[in-house]
Amino acid sequence: MSRSESTHNHNEQSSPPLRKWSMDDFEIGKPLGKGKFGRVYLAREIKSKYIVALKVIFKQQIEKYRLSHQLKREMEIQMSLNHPNVLRLYGWFHDDERICLILEYAHRGELYRELRKTGHLSEKKAATYIASLTQALAYCHQKDVIHRDIKPENLLLDHEGRLKIADFGWSVQSKSKRNTMCGTLDYLAPEMVENRAHDYAVDNWTLGVLCYEFLYGNPPFEAETQKDTFRRIMKIDLMFPSLPSVSREAKDLISRLLVRDSSKRLSLQKIIEHPWIVKNADPGGTCSVK
Repeated sequence: MSRSESTHNHNEQSSPPLRKWSMDDFEIGKPLGKGKFGRVYLAREIKSKYIVALKVIFKQQIEKYRLSHQLKREMEIQMSLNHPNVLRLYGWFHDDERICLILEYAHRGELYRELRKTGHLSEKKAATYIASLTQALAYCHQKDVIHRDIKPENLLLDHEGRLKIADFGWSVQSKSKRNTMCGTLDYLAPEMVENRAHDYAVDNWTLGVLCYEFLYGNPPFEAETQKDTFRRIMKIDLMFPSLPSVSREAKDLISRLLVRDSSKRLSLQKIIEHPWIVKNADPGGTCSVK
């Protein structure tokens, strides 16, 4: 399938038509990735020629790890979200052995891969991604969804380089504070590390961690052992290395997000208005391939 063909399909149709699906409706292409519970394939809906990603999850695995409730919640949350920076879940179907999720196809794959390839990102690229993420999270928070696991592996890029939040496995829809410790250690806010109640502000913290990682190549509290990472998060042991060279405004934004008291972290609205974002972010939210 040529690039122009896939882009052409993207433009022609906003999403595949809603109806009852089965495996017979799709031509299955190359594998795009595999996770603990299944695999993701490139696929084309036969009638409309619409290109999607098909996530195939094995029921046996879900039952073994008792994840049915979590998967159902993840699907309900993602189905309800419709934002340019959130990967769409168009629908799903199942047979005796598998559950198949029909997802928007992100042509350029994981942001994590790009970060590993380049080591770190330019300020313009980093600011564009942080602005896109902030807008997506503001939309989620309006709908009472806390993501709780934003990290480069869960962020995908479409063919124009637009960022998409892809994984809602740890998300929760709730107006009250939560107590479950979840997510990935390097990105956890102090209140989660300490098992205290947490709210939307855990996502704001993660934006600070990601902003740092985009610019420096590693998360800010990375350490040899989990215990040391814990300790560095608790102390807010934040250091800015001299290389790569990063602007004062970027460091200011990071410092205002990585604050122990969750009520004092910069709000999502204030992130969008921050001088570093205003100066560097692409208003269209796209990053060309360099």
